[in-house]
Amino acid sequence: MKILQIIGARPQFMKYFPVARAIENNNGVTDVLVHTGQHYDYNMSKIFFDELGIKRPDYHLGVGSGSHGMQTAQCVERIEKVLNDEQPDIVLVYGDTNSTLAGAIAASKLHIIVAHVEAGLRSYNKNMPEELNRILSDHVSSVIFCPSTTAIQNLKKEGFTNIVNDGKPVTIEDVKNISLPDKININDPVVINSGDVMHDTLLYSREMARTKSDIISTLGIESKKYTVLTLHRAENTDCTSQLESLVDFINTSVDGDTVIFPMHPRTKKIYSDVSKPLGKNVKIIDPVGYFDLVDLLSNARLLMTDSGGMQKEAYWLGVPCITLRDETEWTETVDAGWNILYKDYRGEHKPAAERTDLYGDGRAAEVIVECLVRYF
Repeated sequence: MKILQIIGARPQFMKYFPVARAIENNNGVTDVLVHTGQHYDYNMSKIFFDELGIKRPDYHLGVGSGSHGMQTAQCVERIEKVLNDEQPDIVLVYGDTNSTLAGAIAASKLHIIVAHVEAGLRSYNKNMPEELNRILSDHVSSVIFCPSTTAIQNLKKEGFTNIVNDGKPVTIEDVKNISLPDKININDPVVINSGDVMHDTLLYSREMARTKSDIISTLGIESKKYTVLTLHRAENTDCTSQLESLVDFINTSVDGDTVIFPMHPRTKKIYSDVSKPLGKNVKIIDPVGYFDLVDLLSNARLLMTDSGGMQKEAYWLGVPCITLRDETEWTETVDAGWNILYKDYRGEHKPAAERTDLYGDGRAAEVIVECLVRYF
């Protein structure tokens, strides 16, 4: 069986990593890796490959930056050529980026089976490019791997009915015994609650960060006495007035507290135009590697972010999170009391509830690979 996997942005590197490891443990499965080049800055791309030991991509498409339409179109065109050359059995796409949508479109047009990992998420804001990408990718996929029960419920609302195990999480022990549909069919996609592959990656990286990262001492900060801040989404960084509004919120909310801000290249471009900058308590640093980021977050007292992945990572690490967006696709973390939207923040965020396994047991990648192996 040949699986062709498409990645292009930092979150997808993290998601690909455990799946690649699971494939290595399955004889007869070939992994072809395609990197679209959507993230082309070294600190946002190659460093993650180096740290996690991800293999060098078999194809690097060099798409780079551009408008959403241009970037997506170039990805589709270049991915289609690779698919024709490789003739894979399955194309695996991750998350909600332009690379994800392009891979799903190119493969489905060629009648190649598309499997979407991290499917079923919905923010219900179609002004977000990520929302359009994830909806469209779901609806041209034949195998859909959901990270949570909420994602399963979202797909049920949209008419998906071919749901394995009644939507309950499928563990690695379940895979050999549960009933899977006899045939994969794009007109009746298979929906599986696999758990979240990012949980797999975090469990591994948390242990690695303890020995490989010295960022806490390098920055001269104390555990649980600082806030981590990240900002990168287009909705926050393409509009100066929106960024200024968030800067004002951050300055007001963490006045005097130490804030560590690894600034994304996209944010850096527009930040110079902000009329009132972040306070002197905010330490702006260059983007960091994943182990450093995990170490920073593990030791933080609070996270402020517009990143979807970091909202979950904070939950798994027991760090309260303020999401710098008007909505979130990770509604479970809000319901659990560990995440709050910044518009609802009233000066204090101290979760009272215990954390539960909202996103599986940390073996989602094994479940995904074993399910695909059963089909082929």
